[in-house]
Amino acid sequence: MNPFEERKKREEMIKRSMSSIKHIIAVGSGKGGVGKSTVAVNLALSLSKKGFKVGLADADVYGPSIPTLFHIDKAEILATKDEDREVMLPIEKYGLKLMSIGFLVDYSAPLMWRGPMASNALTQLLSETAWGELDYLVLDMPPGTGDIQLTLVQSFLPSGAVFVCTPQQLAVSDVRRAINMFDNEDIKVPILGLIENMAYFTPKELPQNKYYIFGKDGGKNLAEELGIEFLGQVPISCEISEANDEGEPIVLKENAVEREAFAQITDKIISKLK
Repeated sequence: MNPFEERKKREEMIKRSMSSIKHIIAVGSGKGGVGKSTVAVNLALSLSKKGFKVGLADADVYGPSIPTLFHIDKAEILATKDEDREVMLPIEKYGLKLMSIGFLVDYSAPLMWRGPMASNALTQLLSETAWGELDYLVLDMPPGTGDIQLTLVQSFLPSGAVFVCTPQQLAVSDVRRAINMFDNEDIKVPILGLIENMAYFTPKELPQNKYYIFGKDGGKNLAEELGIEFLGQVPISCEISEANDEGEPIVLKENAVEREAFAQITDKIISKLK
């Protein structure tokens, strides 16, 4: 099979696997460590809690987080027939359909893949998963602006992208580059907005107080500068960290104040994709 035929076959597989998905939302960041995966997980769950059919794909091939955040480190992936091909059944938990490279390899071992190999593996993973009918598929993207990001946005054509940063200038500078990549005239993925994570700390005993540990309004100011929507702030808290460690993300906690922040952000995203 020549390269042209291979490309055409891959495009047909992607189109077929995505045909029953209404919207794909890419969640990106300029650098690691800003809580992108935590935000992606809680956005997906917030959408699900509003009654939508939602999938969550872990596209961060070098640092998959979904197995840890859902406490399904040793998932068994089953296959099924889809007409003339075999496809993988996603893992289901908390009402979400989940897929991650971490389900298929030892996620604690480093993946020493060059860019094209990682991109091809990820494309195959996403296009050979039996997602079924979904209202939203949330893509937890790798941080940065490399080959994998280009392959994903050009092959899967997201309905829009959401970006995550923290308030300090280093994170803001990096996410600016990521946003500009998605807004490039050769890519042109709609920018749904920017989320400022770890925006402030509020102690439980002083609920009216906000302490801006990493600086103030870095993400908000960048959104204004770039002319994109500022979707909201998510505070830093022990509760979010503990929820991640327990494998029960924070929006599942009925009395968590952080849950409302994600609910408001989710409503804004829904309204932009109608």
